Amino acid sequence: MIYLDNAATTPLSERAAKEQVLWACERFYNPSATYVQATKVAFALTEARGRLKKLLGVKDGEIIFTSGATEANNLAIRGSVREGKWEYVFSSAEHASVDNLAKALEREGREVKFVPIKKTGKVDLEKLEEVLNEKTRLVSCMFVNNVTGAVNDVAAIAKIIRKKAPKAIFHVDGVQAFCKLPFKLSNLDVDAFSLSAHKFHGPKGVGALYIKNKAGLKNQVYGGGQEFGIRSGTENVPGIMAMLTAAEELDVKGRLEKAELLKQAFLSELEGAGIELVKTNRSSPYIATFIFSGVNGETLVRMLENDVIVGRGSACSAKKSGNHVLEAMGYNLDQIKGAIRVSFDAALSEQEVRDAAKIVKQKYYELVEKLK
Repeated sequence: MIYLDNAATTPLSERAAKEQVLWACERFYNPSATYVQATKVAFALTEARGRLKKLLGVKDGEIIFTSGATEANNLAIRGSVREGKWEYVFSSAEHASVDNLAKALEREGREVKFVPIKKTGKVDLEKLEEVLNEKTRLVSCMFVNNVTGAVNDVAAIAKIIRKKAPKAIFHVDGVQAFCKLPFKLSNLDVDAFSLSAHKFHGPKGVGALYIKNKAGLKNQVYGGGQEFGIRSGTENVPGIMAMLTAAEELDVKGRLEKAELLKQAFLSELEGAGIELVKTNRSSPYIATFIFSGVNGETLVRMLENDVIVGRGSACSAKKSGNHVLEAMGYNLDQIKGAIRVSFDAALSEQEVRDAAKIVKQKYYELVEKLK
């Protein structure tokens, strides 16, 4: 079985697993306690924040550890909401954890604006500039789209925000970018950045939010005052340490080059098969979405699952009909029904990827024949 749904989740690395066990079984102390063993854990947590900031390429600001990117996104957005006639701006192609929250804010009576994306899957910068003003409180936009792999120009977006909405907080969902694309957060001028460990061979249930100025963030959980009083609750120390271990062992540049090779190998095997690639003018080599015309994508996924595991898009929205990202790009319902996402990992071999593509093509042809 060949696993090609790495944008949904990745297997825990061996080193990260060992680190998790170490901090769960031997160094298990509560970092909020006052005895020596606990204070050592608290010190290790402080060091972990510095390690993560180094990986992000930033020196200022703070790291708030969370249960994952969904919580980090919610904390950044909910924590930035203020009373008054503020406006909140989102792209129309965000992950469900942002998109559904934006719609919830709208139902609550907040002024919410959605910026369209272009056919390329990227945020329409001209439309963004049109909706921004002095009343804009927050702008939230993902770095790499989890469905199409489209890479937004975060620095260009930040420049527009600083010009048109100088009081706005700029939040970026960086889940599909961190440990996959080389970047320095200090060069992107963002105020908040979310990430999730299980997307880069760390454990599930742990993530982080980078925040440039924690004073602008209201706490959403009340408790013992952990995480600067913004996110109370005993920290998941084993998960945090495993997350850092997983991130630090990755060669981002080398893996990026390998992922590009794998993606091209997969595409070459599908050439001439009548399968449409959802194209973007700049995309992550880790993600590719295809339109299999004339078939139901879910049926094809089920036919493949004993040999090749692929996805239907965001795992958080896979059980829902439709796909708001592809819809925002202009695809119709029939096309969306036939969409399948393939996502790669650098641990795969080129031969595995080529074999997987051949199986996908074969199963697609079989399904088309059955439907005649």
